[in-house]
Amino acid sequence: MINPLATELNEVLDAGIVGPFLSSLGRRLFFPRGIIAQSAEAKKIAKINATLGMAFKGGKPLALSPLLSQLPGLTPEELVVYAPTAGIESFRKAWKASLIKKNPSLKDEDFSLPVVVPGITAGISYIADLFLDEGQVMLAADPSWDNYNLIFSERRGAELKGISLFSDTGGLNLVAFEKALKAEANASKTGTAAGIVRIILNFPQNPSGYTPLKTEADALVAMIKECAESGASVLVICDDAYFGLFYEENIIKESLFGRFAKLHEKVLAVKIDGPTKEDYVWGLRTAFISFGSRGLNENAYAALEKKCMGIIRSSVSCTNTPAQNLALKTWENPATEAEKKVFFDLLFSRYKTVKQFVAENTAPPSLEPLPFNSGYFMSFRCKESGKPGGAEKLRQNLLKKGIGTIALGDEYLRVTFAAIEEEEITFVYRTIYETAAEMG
Repeated sequence: MINPLATELNEVLDAGIVGPFLSSLGRRLFFPRGIIAQSAEAKKIAKINATLGMAFKGGKPLALSPLLSQLPGLTPEELVVYAPTAGIESFRKAWKASLIKKNPSLKDEDFSLPVVVPGITAGISYIADLFLDEGQVMLAADPSWDNYNLIFSERRGAELKGISLFSDTGGLNLVAFEKALKAEANASKTGTAAGIVRIILNFPQNPSGYTPLKTEADALVAMIKECAESGASVLVICDDAYFGLFYEENIIKESLFGRFAKLHEKVLAVKIDGPTKEDYVWGLRTAFISFGSRGLNENAYAALEKKCMGIIRSSVSCTNTPAQNLALKTWENPATEAEKKVFFDLLFSRYKTVKQFVAENTAPPSLEPLPFNSGYFMSFRCKESGKPGGAEKLRQNLLKKGIGTIALGDEYLRVTFAAIEEEEITFVYRTIYETAAEMG
């Protein structure tokens, strides 16, 4: 039996594009008119507020002085009080404003007010909860971040179907993407109902460190539009974890979310991002979910927000309060942008050193550097006896020489050049090449 509050939200979403995408869990989700909602109401009206499970004295929350002394820039309210379920409103509005600034083609009316979640991983997982059922298909690049498999396949019971990321001649494998989109649109048809396509795009990409060229981005957008025009509903998730770390001039420097959000009435775009990598605050674990579509109105955005709030309330209740306030104060500090430029230049210099090594040194036959132009990483395709394989063996052999890398399956070896001191880069890559050559 679905709760009446969930039914209300479903009726709003069924009237537009979102309804067909909702999972069985997504249809059951709602934000209760319980403690949180009643406390918010009391905060506005009541003279004496006996609602939330917090303790106060003199109108201030109780906070231990050793804790306060560690973060003197935060008030007790900014440090220990529960944040609203969808996040601190000023934090949400500041992030939305920053998205428009970083993506000039994106307008305020194109997308929702972002919802705060405890990290990009949580955001992806929540979207999977909302839109993915057992046995359904999620398209993703191959190779892709290994956590996609854990989230989509193991946790949700869906099929993670890989699309070969690169063509044999280098660059994005547009033929494979087009083929996968059309095949899924046809395979997901049921009777007279049109197909439903779900795809996650991650640029700059983990593990390859690749962002599409402008022409490749245009082609991807055109494919999604063609899919929608053929009658299919398309959910496109933009995992923008590494947004902003763009090192070449011929690649896109805006999120594809901005184009998908106003592409077609049958395209639902979701953006998952945050300061994690952009602002070098990995451990703060704050991120955002934003929705955009020509097929959505304010009521639909509000219903989606309530669905997200239901997921958050039923899992972590709310996202870390001091993390949100620390990030907000960081953005407001005039020194931040200059320091971020210094950090970017540091990573850019490391990138150029890796790029130069790969260009000037021929890799052994068992090792193929994948294209890379952005982000934290680059990867190698490993071959053993002329066939894909050997990544784990190479990782183990490198570990014996004091170098840590990541094997993704047995075909790909990921190297995080962002984590290597520049003066060590040549040594690391020379050792990788020599070790691969020794293995044959």
